[in-house]
Amino acid sequence: MSGTAIRLARPEDHPALAALMVEMQGHYVVPCPPLAEILAGLAALPIGVDILVAAREGAILGFAAACNLYPGPGLKSGFFLKELYVADSARGMGLGRALMRALAELAVERGHRRIDWTADIDDGPLLRFYESLGAVPQTKKLFYRLTGEALLKAAKG
Repeated sequence: MSGTAIRLARPEDHPALAALMVEMQGHYVVPCPPLAEILAGLAALPIGVDILVAAREGAILGFAAACNLYPGPGLKSGFFLKELYVADSARGMGLGRALMRALAELAVERGHRRIDWTADIDDGPLLRFYESLGAVPQTKKLFYRLTGEALLKAAKG
């Protein structure tokens, strides 16, 4: 990992970050919007969204995207980690661990009390990675989602 910097994404990172997001969508075998749409989304990130990147020699090799949450335990703030992704070509180099460490440092620096995230329950290596960080699965929580027609119906009441 020598020579790799973990830092907040900058506008000049957007093209490389967008390309990595295209790779991520392929990795997860999910639809991917056009590159121009991804770039527009990065240029207009909502307030409270932070993207950390793992960069080496101008290449973006991984990223962690998180947003601020409130309230959390003790009515304090926290992060919700939406995505942690490392390029297929850079796996096994410790970048995921470095991105999580940097996100934890940022959380502590900002006074956040925790970081929450979801993970695919059938991805054993991923679950072991998260547990190796000291993360504890939250078995009393259930993840819900409103999307598509259900979201539109909920919006209409």
